[in-house]
Amino acid sequence: MPELPEVETTKRGIAPHIIGKTIENVIVRQRQLRWLITPDFETNLIGATIETVQRRAKYLLLKTSTNTLIAHLGMSGHLRIVNRSTAIGNHDHVDIIFDDDTVLRFNDQRRFGALVLATGNVMKHSLLRDLGVEPLSDDFTAQQLFQLSRRRRVPTKTFLMTGKVVVGVGNIYANEALFMAGILPTRHAGELSLLDCEKLVACIREVLARAIEQGGTTLRDFVNADGKAGYFQQQLHVYGRGTQPCTHCTQPLQEIRLANRSTVFCSHCQQ
Repeated sequence: MPELPEVETTKRGIAPHIIGKTIENVIVRQRQLRWLITPDFETNLIGATIETVQRRAKYLLLKTSTNTLIAHLGMSGHLRIVNRSTAIGNHDHVDIIFDDDTVLRFNDQRRFGALVLATGNVMKHSLLRDLGVEPLSDDFTAQQLFQLSRRRRVPTKTFLMTGKVVVGVGNIYANEALFMAGILPTRHAGELSLLDCEKLVACIREVLARAIEQGGTTLRDFVNADGKAGYFQQQLHVYGRGTQPCTHCTQPLQEIRLANRSTVFCSHCQQ
């Protein structure tokens, strides 16, 4: 599943090609995504101009002169910039065509992604209003994380991935940040000290920023807006490396399931 760095990479990839351009046509080939694309989707976009491209958590927000298009990549979706003559591939469900023949194409093999139009203040939309803080913003602090974790008996990894504490810390980067901070993913969140939270905030920031800089994680279903796969996965310390030697102490890494997600850690280096 594309995580925050992949979504941020997509945002940066598509923004220069569509900001300031007017939508000439919209072609919907498949309406049944995670939620049904509404019948008025095309008419509400045609003639609008893209003003900004932003990201909130794992959602892309394409603000137009009339409304905001909320895009979620789901498990296998991606947005790519192509031209009008580019052949249509399997699972190319939606084309947003601009007045210079640039096309923003949405492809989603599993159809768990979503394209939703919102009016008014998009941050008050039901998909966005209850989200936690952005991990790379100044609002994400050790004190805030410490206070939210008090009396919480859920595993720290699960706590970080709820989306109401901090957004965008998906499975891959939660595994990596906990390893970097030396914290067992199974520890109850309420057991975290303020020092633990300071380490976690720093490590989450570091692992996400590094992934964004390097273009996102290479996943089977993900390609960047320019068609090139990300390559951060080459530097992962624990995720996908269950039973392999720890990169710090060489002891075998352990792999378990937490909240039905693969969780890899070093019982020697993480406490």
